[in-house]
Amino acid sequence: MSEVKQFKTETKRLLNLMINSIYTNKEIFLRELIANASDAIDKYHYLSLTDETLEKRNDYKIELSIDKENRTITISDNGIGMTKDELINHLGTIAKSGSKEFQEKLEHENVSPEDEREIIGQFGVGFYSSYLVADFVEVNTLSPYSEISYRFTSDGIEEYSLEESDKTTIGTTITLHLRENTEDNNFDEYLDQFTIKTLVKKYSDFIRYPIMMECVTEQPKLDDDGNPTDEYVETISTETLNSMIPVWKKNKNDVTREEINEFYKNKFYDYLDPLDYYQYSVEGNITYTALLFIPKKAPYDLYSNKYEKGLQLYTKGVFIMDKCKELLPDYLRFIKGIVDSSDLSLNISREMLQQDKQLTKIATNLEKKVIKHLQELQNDEPEIYKEFFEALGINLKFGIYNSYGEKNDLLKGLLMYKTLKSDTLISLEDYVREMKEGQKYIYFASAETKEDLMSMPQMDALKKKEFDVLLLTEEVDEFVLQILQKFDDIEFKSVNQGDLDLLSDEEKESAKKLADEKQDLLTKIKTALSGKVKDVVISTRLTESPVCLVSGDGISFEMERVMNDLPNGSNIKAERILEINPNHPIFKVLENIQDDKSKLTDYASVLLNQALLLEGFKVENPNEFIEKMCNIMIEATNIK
Repeated sequence: MSEVKQFKTETKRLLNLMINSIYTNKEIFLRELIANASDAIDKYHYLSLTDETLEKRNDYKIELSIDKENRTITISDNGIGMTKDELINHLGTIAKSGSKEFQEKLEHENVSPEDEREIIGQFGVGFYSSYLVADFVEVNTLSPYSEISYRFTSDGIEEYSLEESDKTTIGTTITLHLRENTEDNNFDEYLDQFTIKTLVKKYSDFIRYPIMMECVTEQPKLDDDGNPTDEYVETISTETLNSMIPVWKKNKNDVTREEINEFYKNKFYDYLDPLDYYQYSVEGNITYTALLFIPKKAPYDLYSNKYEKGLQLYTKGVFIMDKCKELLPDYLRFIKGIVDSSDLSLNISREMLQQDKQLTKIATNLEKKVIKHLQELQNDEPEIYKEFFEALGINLKFGIYNSYGEKNDLLKGLLMYKTLKSDTLISLEDYVREMKEGQKYIYFASAETKEDLMSMPQMDALKKKEFDVLLLTEEVDEFVLQILQKFDDIEFKSVNQGDLDLLSDEEKESAKKLADEKQDLLTKIKTALSGKVKDVVISTRLTESPVCLVSGDGISFEMERVMNDLPNGSNIKAERILEINPNHPIFKVLENIQDDKSKLTDYASVLLNQALLLEGFKVENPNEFIEKMCNIMIEATNIK
């Protein structure tokens, strides 16, 4: 005879809250019920270790079935089942977790490490997720500690019914009667075997027991000669839907690189194998396993606002979250992978994390582990590291820039650049090691290619000295070096900013004397270019080129370009200083015409525009520039 009972923790209102407010995603119901089934099998296994009345088994499994005609989904397990009292306590009492209670009991018992299993449930609300998709649920269960099996039924509103059943096998079967479709919800999708297989793969792929389902496939009917026809026949086969043992929990020696590559490509939808991967486990105050991947190429949207960083999060093998952004700093956004931990505090629906110290500890540890691995890669497999840096190294630069120098010591050794002398990437440590005797600075210049670097007039003296120069090709580079300021106590110096300090004391004295002698000419040129340059000086860096443009202290020309290209750029302008080569024939021309104000102004303007073009800037008035150039050419050839 059926007994009708009220739910213990009151009323329709609380049930409605449990069903409709805790869970935001309806498909979660299958994850929760499979997790409960897994817990039930774990309990049987634990108890069978010490209870001789329980049969020792190795046929544990979870079975799913779909009945489209009756619109039901069934989840069965051969775990511990429930007695009548347990049904009342665990299903008839909202938010009482049998798994939590069982795990607390085990903590007081001696269980060998090899027999330890992680109980998934902890809140006692997973069963009620059934009502996200069902308006009526049947639970048919038999416990080895009861001679009678029982059926629990409820529409999830205020009451439930309990009666004896005819179940003869130990375990639990839950049957969900799906809700009718509404304008906003299509519940029929859960009667599709592909949908169910997809949800199992997404949420429960690494449940340790096989999740099995009879699947229907269509095969072409063959004619008498064995050739396929236009007709199809249905075949039914039982499939195991889950992988059971995640690759990150297998012995590393038992996992091939090919298996790792396939896991990565399937899990993270990349058509390329990962460039590298790193797997490790941490035990102590917080325990977790991580399997992290470095992609071979940057995702197409990596630097867009739409890109979501983060690692996949599992707890005890159950999928919780696809993009846990709190686990990675922004500059490691390119890292893909998983973190599996039983120590994280989840919210009651297990759909998101609570913000706590555990999460912060894992994130801090992950960052250190990734950087350590990159350092090892740089030292032990330099070619792979160079490939990484070519594709993704800019992110490490952003790590320095965005942290305002906080991560300098952590990241500076990982930076790599091409140089005037090297066509391949070298580290700052390598650059310093190869510095020529007498070189005081780490010189750098921004240019798109090595050819552009070679053609810069500011490079004249450096090439003569055979000093190497870092080639900066990315917009963030100069900002990074400005933040670093030094490497191994050696300052960075731009080739087109400030004094390069290349002269001996004797040469400096001679240059100062020459500058004093020619000050009158320099002042006249500066006056002719009033408002366009901050100063005009004798150059100590030019040996072949007639003029060059350098910036004053602070903002460089490259920084000016980058900052003005930003949205809402504020028209920032670097100081412009025109340097003139006193050993170039043009200097003699300027000396000869210095008393002709008009002519000197034209010549000075042309030289400034030449310097601007060499720096990649536009001339202010192209027509005027062309006209003055033509006039000078005509005058030079005495053509009237």
